[in-house]
Amino acid sequence: MRRKDRERDLEFGLAVIDECEYGTVAIQGDEPYCLPLSLVRIGDDLYFHCALEGKKLDLLRKNNAVWVSFVGHNRAAKDDFTTYFRSAMVKGTAVEVTDEKEKVTALRALCEKLTPDHMSAFDSEVARSFAVTGIWKIHMVEVTAKEKLRKP
Repeated sequence: MRRKDRERDLEFGLAVIDECEYGTVAIQGDEPYCLPLSLVRIGDDLYFHCALEGKKLDLLRKNNAVWVSFVGHNRAAKDDFTTYFRSAMVKGTAVEVTDEKEKVTALRALCEKLTPDHMSAFDSEVARSFAVTGIWKIHMVEVTAKEKLRKP
C-alpha cells in the first residue's frame, strides 16, 4: 500500500466489510468484468446469492480468482478538494456452494444482514426459491484496509 499512513489492520477491514451493504467484485475474463454484489461475511468467507447461470458464473468457472472492494463512510470534504472514507480490499477465490446446509446458512446470514425485518418469511421464501438460487463463496486470501480521516 502506497499510503502507509492510511493503512489499517485486519479487524478494521473486516468491520468495513460487515458494515457495507455491497461490494464490487472484479472477475477476470477476456476483458475486465466488475459488478456490485450483496455480500455477507461468515468467518473468512464472503457469500453471495445469484441465479444458476449467467456471465459472472461462466467467468468464475473458468477463473475463480477475484478482487472485491468495499467503501464505507465516503464523504466529500466541504473545505478541501478531497473525500474522507473507509475501505477494504479482498483478494480471494470463488467456489460454488453445493452443500444444502451451507447454502441455507449463507442465505439466512444474507437476509439477516440486508432484510432483517422480513425474517418471519425466510423459511417459506427459501422453500419457494431454493431450487433456482445459487450460492457462491469467496474465500478471503488477503484483506487490506485504509482510511482517510478529516484533518484535525
